[in-house]
Amino acid sequence: MNASRPRTSTPRCSLATSSRTSSPANWPPTRASSKTRTSLPSDRPMGASIHLEDKDHSLLQDVRFLGRILGEVIQQTEGAAVFELVESIRQHAVAARLGSAVEAQSLRELVGAMDSAVAVKVIRAFTFFSHLANLAEDRHQLRRRAMKEGSGQLQQATLAAALARLREAGVGPEVVARSLAQACLSPVLTAHPTEVQRQSILDAERDIARLLEERDALCMRMWAADEVAAQELADNEENVRARVLQLWQTRLLRFSKLSVFDEIETSLSYYRCTFLQVVPQIYEQVERELGRPVASFLRMGQWTGGDRDGNPNVTAETLRYALRRQGEIVLRHYLAQLGRLREELSLSDVLVQVTPALQALADSAKDGEEHRRDEPYRRAIDAISHRLTATLQQLTGKVAMPSMGACYDFFEDLLADLSTMRESLETHHGDVLVRRRLGPLMRAVEVFGFHLATVDLRQNSEQHELAVAELLRHARVEADYSALDEDAKRRILIRMLTDARPLRVTGANYGAEALIELAIFEAAYELRGRFGAGAIRHCIISHTEAVSDLLEVLLLQKETGLLRGALDGEATCDLVVVPLFETIADLRMADQVMREFYSLPGIADMVRRSGGEQEVMLGYSDSNKDGGIFTSNWELYQAEVRLARLFAEPAMAAGVRLRMFHGRGGTVGRGGGPSYQAILAQPPGTVNGQLRLTEQGEVIASKYGNPAIGKQNLEALVAAMLEATLLHPPNPPSSEFLKAASDLSDASMKAYRHLVYETPGFADYFLSATPLREIAELNIGSRPPSRKANQRIEDLRAIPWTFSWGQCRLALPGWFGFGSAVDAFVQNGEHAAARTKLLRDMYRDWPFFRTLLSNIDMVLAKTDLGLASQYAQLVPDVDLREKIFGEIKREWERSVCALETITGELERLAGDPALARSVTHRFPYIDPLHHMQVELLRRRRADSSDERAQRGIHLCINGIAAGVRNTG
Repeated sequence: MNASRPRTSTPRCSLATSSRTSSPANWPPTRASSKTRTSLPSDRPMGASIHLEDKDHSLLQDVRFLGRILGEVIQQTEGAAVFELVESIRQHAVAARLGSAVEAQSLRELVGAMDSAVAVKVIRAFTFFSHLANLAEDRHQLRRRAMKEGSGQLQQATLAAALARLREAGVGPEVVARSLAQACLSPVLTAHPTEVQRQSILDAERDIARLLEERDALCMRMWAADEVAAQELADNEENVRARVLQLWQTRLLRFSKLSVFDEIETSLSYYRCTFLQVVPQIYEQVERELGRPVASFLRMGQWTGGDRDGNPNVTAETLRYALRRQGEIVLRHYLAQLGRLREELSLSDVLVQVTPALQALADSAKDGEEHRRDEPYRRAIDAISHRLTATLQQLTGKVAMPSMGACYDFFEDLLADLSTMRESLETHHGDVLVRRRLGPLMRAVEVFGFHLATVDLRQNSEQHELAVAELLRHARVEADYSALDEDAKRRILIRMLTDARPLRVTGANYGAEALIELAIFEAAYELRGRFGAGAIRHCIISHTEAVSDLLEVLLLQKETGLLRGALDGEATCDLVVVPLFETIADLRMADQVMREFYSLPGIADMVRRSGGEQEVMLGYSDSNKDGGIFTSNWELYQAEVRLARLFAEPAMAAGVRLRMFHGRGGTVGRGGGPSYQAILAQPPGTVNGQLRLTEQGEVIASKYGNPAIGKQNLEALVAAMLEATLLHPPNPPSSEFLKAASDLSDASMKAYRHLVYETPGFADYFLSATPLREIAELNIGSRPPSRKANQRIEDLRAIPWTFSWGQCRLALPGWFGFGSAVDAFVQNGEHAAARTKLLRDMYRDWPFFRTLLSNIDMVLAKTDLGLASQYAQLVPDVDLREKIFGEIKREWERSVCALETITGELERLAGDPALARSVTHRFPYIDPLHHMQVELLRRRRADSSDERAQRGIHLCINGIAAGVRNTG
């Protein structure tokens, strides 16, 4: 939101209603026809010829185009009756969204009378429309950005804008390049799937996105009187129709639960379609903007295959499978790029000279063709390809083609051969040939190596403790390690780490869990030797509470060869021990735990010898579930400040780099929201060119399913890291700001915990008023929704917690407690006006506070109390329903009023008009899904044998998640 936006002097505080929403684009606009119609989508071409002030003209045309085709497909395949029913429901929903109580009641009656089998067809119609609308919005986002850049406008969250700001601040290209030489930026795709789409659906939608881009270009050619374009446009429409028909006749839901192997494959699909192509493009853009080469600072991370926290299905074998598949993906990519490079580099040594090194490489090819003897570059590529094929077979067991060379032991050797080609080309006037394909290939090898992405290990500290306890018991060091206090645990662990002898006893009868944990570390040792040190680099300890949690992981590394040497000698450690501080209490102790860890003898020296990296992971999800939105963000902010101060101390700073790893989810309640603003809102001095952050759930598909959108998102991360690192904030938060935030946090947490943990019956209300149990039945993940077999909120995972609230359109984790906090702060004392002014100053001058309120604003805009009240009707206890929903409604009103008071904006999303228009246009099409979900939940809970109702509920979950977009 724009802090400089003019403020309204007397903000109103009243319950927002859906009457603010204007009528969406008509879908379908007319009765469908089975005859193909090819026409221009408007009286002007889509794309560059649309003026900026036309805003969403082209978007609405795309939505109508896709909606028309979907309507035609429905009528052709399901008949006119189903089509007319869908259209009737659409009309009722639009009228209800405009504020008609009569139409809203008619909609509920229509849904209530619908047969479950018919309801499934209607649900699929509105679900697929949400999917198609997402594709149209993505295309429009790219189109608008291209138009603005073409007109010379610098866009926020771009490299060009970031570097312009740096230049204005006197930060030159050489300073930026030096900063990047020490930087580490890594988006990490996690094993937390709330992606409810199947891979087949994602693939078809990618194709439709490509066809929409092609359609833009064809429309412009049509308006340029290109006669050939008319037929091509007709062909394009038929191709879109084929893909939409494919979607309609493709099963949306999975028959079986996802396995870890399925999750690995889904994750890898984003590398094939986006990262392998786009990451080198990001580097090329950075170097072009700076006018000089830069080091490889942007790399990818993975959790799939290595994240065991709460998922017993992850084993040493899944870790091996993940690295084998990653290696296969990246090596086949290199082979494909070499094949294309071979086609391009047909240079003859009759016409151009080559370096002696290139000639030697060419001569090493085993099967040179006689008619290629004068083409040294092609022969050199053959030599490289043969070795790379041997490497593929050696590392993965896969055969691409007959191999006639020795494999590469290290990716650096492959890079050296490619460098030989580059040097020869550059020496003999072939620079342009390097830039086209060889340069990006070399950057890809440098970034992705033979492992593609770094796989993190993650496990709960309790499981590490159990494994260590078994080792100590069988070695007769300590009979009951787990019963010891913290000091006693530390003493034993330090003693074991300074003893070169292993603890494991040959033939001892270790328990299954201990053996599984040890096998994971043994596999990590093996895989690092095969795929390189970058294959596995981090071991994340969930629920870190004490120093012993970190020492236990060091001991497990010692037992498996990952830690070598004695702690009081020359010890080195392969895996960075990464504490994950998740709850509010854990966050408050984070700096103390790290101080005590580094004060132990030998620890700091070992870290320095092992690369000097210390990563600390911060948990957004559980801290939010623990203390609410405001307290979670404030405690994260303070933990970062304290950790940065600790590692800035001279004794700590020498040779050790602190890196924050932000465990952000998709929703605001789990740390979501725009990444660019989130990074700039970090406390000053806490980024310093070191940043890892998670990408989770359906957000991965939204951000990286389309390569062009993926490039934008990666560029935004780079831009934000540079700005947060090299630009000093003009106004650091004052002590008055910090004290106010602390007071707001205390009041917010009190209100949140009163509702969630102290209100009798709240868990029962939550289970009844949300589709949590039905979400648990969906085959969307390989791990259970709860850590323990009970219904306690404390043991529920943060993902289903936030996902469930998003489904019933309350999104409670993203805003609850904020209104009470502001009320308590303003009314505490005699100077309400001064306190209100202070909050407005904080919003204007403090990026942290402004970004937090902007995210709360987004969540409140997507909240709908009218729909939520329909879900509340599912709670059988009337008194409990009225009590809890009444409290939620009152807090919503307080939060809306507080937001209006502080920002001066009377409408939600006033600072983000594009998102506001998106919400306006898409929500009437999501409303029917909510009404049908509530009705089917009622039926299913009354009759558990109604399988059609169950299928309809699951389809609604899919459609609502697609429509709201950031729900998981």
